[in-house]
Amino acid sequence: MQSDIKIAQAAKLKPISEIAAKLGIADEYLSPYGRYKAKINHRCPGASQPPGKAILVTAISPTPAGEGKTTTTVGLGDAIAQMDKNVVICLREPSLGPVFGMKGGAAGGGYAQVVPMEDINLHFTGDLHAITAANNLLAAMLDNHIYQGNTLGIDPRQVVWRRALDMNDRQLRNMLNGLGGKANGTPREDGFDITAASEVMATFCLSESLGALKENLAKIVVAYTYTGKPITAGDLNAQGAMAALLKDAFDPNLVQTLEGTPAILHGGPFANIAHGCNSAIATKLAMGLGDIVVTEAGFGADLGAEKFLNIKCRRLGIEPAAVVLVATIRALKYHGGRDKNDLNQEDMEALAAGLPNLERHVKNITQTFGLPCVVALNRFPKDTEKEIAYVIEKIAALGVEVALSEVFAKGGAGGLDLAKAVLKATEATNDFRHTYELDKPLKTKMEAIAKKVYGATSLNLTAEAAKQVRNLQKLGYGNLPVCMAKTQYSFSDDPKKLGAAEDFTITVRQVRLSAGAGFVVALTGDLLTMPGLPKVPSAEEIDVDLDGVISGLF
Repeated sequence: MQSDIKIAQAAKLKPISEIAAKLGIADEYLSPYGRYKAKINHRCPGASQPPGKAILVTAISPTPAGEGKTTTTVGLGDAIAQMDKNVVICLREPSLGPVFGMKGGAAGGGYAQVVPMEDINLHFTGDLHAITAANNLLAAMLDNHIYQGNTLGIDPRQVVWRRALDMNDRQLRNMLNGLGGKANGTPREDGFDITAASEVMATFCLSESLGALKENLAKIVVAYTYTGKPITAGDLNAQGAMAALLKDAFDPNLVQTLEGTPAILHGGPFANIAHGCNSAIATKLAMGLGDIVVTEAGFGADLGAEKFLNIKCRRLGIEPAAVVLVATIRALKYHGGRDKNDLNQEDMEALAAGLPNLERHVKNITQTFGLPCVVALNRFPKDTEKEIAYVIEKIAALGVEVALSEVFAKGGAGGLDLAKAVLKATEATNDFRHTYELDKPLKTKMEAIAKKVYGATSLNLTAEAAKQVRNLQKLGYGNLPVCMAKTQYSFSDDPKKLGAAEDFTITVRQVRLSAGAGFVVALTGDLLTMPGLPKVPSAEEIDVDLDGVISGLF
């Protein structure tokens, strides 16, 4: 089989105006970026009343290589389109960090891709660069205010706003800046977050209009005064210029799959260190334009799906009609103790030992959140018939539908059984509920996630985190939802505790306020908001020839 990029480059794409016409988008609301991608004006009126049904695609706890969640999302959308349904796929935009780091591109794979994949995986329409610029403009205005007389009385030791870069660069995690004398600013400790973890990204993705975006940007807390008063972007009068930088980026992006199914890509927060969902404006637009919307949330269901359901759904007043849980035989063997570099050999013992991870995710979706669940067993070439039959039997015993997904090799045709099961699930009644009530104390909300979703026995706050929680509640931020920053590889905060970890404590070491996004971030374990590159990064394999043809993205 050809590489992903070769498959994508060989595809005959339709002009983006044809894709827009499928959704009834008038030309006046479309701004083409070349022939095959476009911006949709965020004010574009939706044609579907009532709004379309949302299908959330999530996954079991992944291996470091990922389990094909985006591939499954794209293939499922193509399969539903083959059934003559008005379907829209709704995805996040890739970050350059993973593209050049460990995972490579993030536009799906095989014959279930969104295209043009090279554009999508690299600069695309510039949205992430605009978010980076807005983040760093705020940082520059903050430090300039201090330099120019500091009339707000900002304590340089209590500056909490960090700079951002859309790249994995561990060298920038912690640094000193403002060195070299008075003309170069005030010396202080600083650091960078990856753009996907920036509060500007989260604020951008959870704002439902340009006006709301500007209001939310103004709420971002960047520092504290000597007396402990919060200083916001609004106090620096930065929100207008930041919104101006984000104006064009705020319009969602329209592309297509290899089979011509419409796909809206917009926003890109990570799910392990941020809330892991595409933008609110894109989701609402898709639900207005399509009868069925297939969307995804990052990493496992304990991360992206939990945040989608507790944060995004609460904000938008929506709920998914069904949840698709992507599972792979290789991930189950990994959680059963098989080495990550040796997952292609049949191992029924490891497979059986890894099943509790899948079972806990299913239980969370069906019981903790009260939603219909369909398991998509994403087939890989080395999976044996014996392994497949065993897993399908065990999943069926859980009382949920299961379908073998072969969209990587066959495109939409390989997802028809999955599509039928999912559409059937959307007709079922559900008892959707959130994990916690907003009026509970911050620690209580963290404990609810840790115990009900992760399966932890307890939650512990370090002395620093406890002090931060008390301060946030004192300042009036106690009623915000919680965004847990946690490793994607384990239900616990220790990436080495695979499977369905038991008898563990979740330790929150730091708590950060994201007032613009409207949530509080609880950092657990040793999770970092600026990742580093692996020993052999994907960037070493990426190249471009003299004709401008890119290779090595996948």
